[in-house]
Formats: sequence, structure tokens, C-alpha cells
Amino acid sequence: MEHNHRLSSESGTLLDDPGQYRQLVGRLLYLTITRPDLTYSIQILSQFMSAPRQSHWDVTIRVLRYVKQSLGQGIFIGPQSLELTAFCDFDWASCPMTRRSVIGYFVSIGGSPISWKTKKQTIVSRSSAEAEYRAMATTVSEIIWLRSLLSSLGVSLSQLSTYSVIL
Repeated sequence: MEHNHRLSSESGTLLDDPGQYRQLVGRLLYLTITRPDLTYSIQILSQFMSAPRQSHWDVTIRVLRYVKQSLGQGIFIGPQSLELTAFCDFDWASCPMTRRSVIGYFVSIGGSPISWKTKKQTIVSRSSAEAEYRAMATTVSEIIWLRSLLSSLGVSLSQLSTYSVIL
């Protein structure tokens, strides 16, 4: 997806057959299970399922081209160390329609991804610092839950590393 995209529900002409768009985005949603690099793009595209426009279709085709060119990518789970690493990011007031921030996190154990999410925040953040705090709080909540789950399974983690990416 283009950097600093500005897709909205009012730009462009309505598609003649919105069912085709809905089917394609629905199928792409399943790819996010094994392709975390697609989650942000698909999250944006799924917001326009009720009234898709030509610009939304064009971006969807662009995502399909990316998937076709990167078939070898995906989740690889290999035998490595048990170091839990988490990355989080936010985009303050990035939604052009609601001015809500978008947050995302990615958690891996020994280089193998186990949890990731991208989500539009439920409220409008007043500052970038508040949006960053909310992103970090969501990430830490996920880490606490994962550590609890792993300890109940009898897995002890060797180290915890958390990174905050600010763009």
C-alpha cells in the first residue's frame, strides 16, 4: 500500500459489482493469518466493504500484485532461542475520516512470530504521546498474556525485549 495513503469513503466512483470487492478482501483476510505484512493494508481495505469505490479496488489489485511477487514470504517457525521480542508502532490521527490513530504490534519468540495485530484506536488521541502510550499499553497487555500462557504450558522465557518504533 502506498505510504501516506488517503483512502476515503467519498473519493472515486462506486463499483458496479461490490460483491467482487467483498469476496476478494474477504479472501485476503485469510492471508493475514500467515502473512503479517498484509495486516495493515487489509485492515484499511476492509473498512470500505459496504460501499467500495474504484480507488479501493485499485489498491486491492496492488496488494494482490504484491502477494504474487512475494510468494516465498510467510511465517517460518524454527528452533531458536526462547527470547520474547515485541515491536509496536502507531500512526497518530491517520484515519482521514475519524482522525483516530492506528496502532500495531508484532510479538515473536526466537525470531518466529506468534502474535500480531493492527487496529484503529477506539477514541481520538489528543497528542502523539497519548497515541504512543496506548500502543505501548496494548503491546504490554499482549506480552503479559503471552507470558502467562507460556508459563502455564511450562515454558520459561530466557529474556524479554521490547522495542517501540516511532515514525
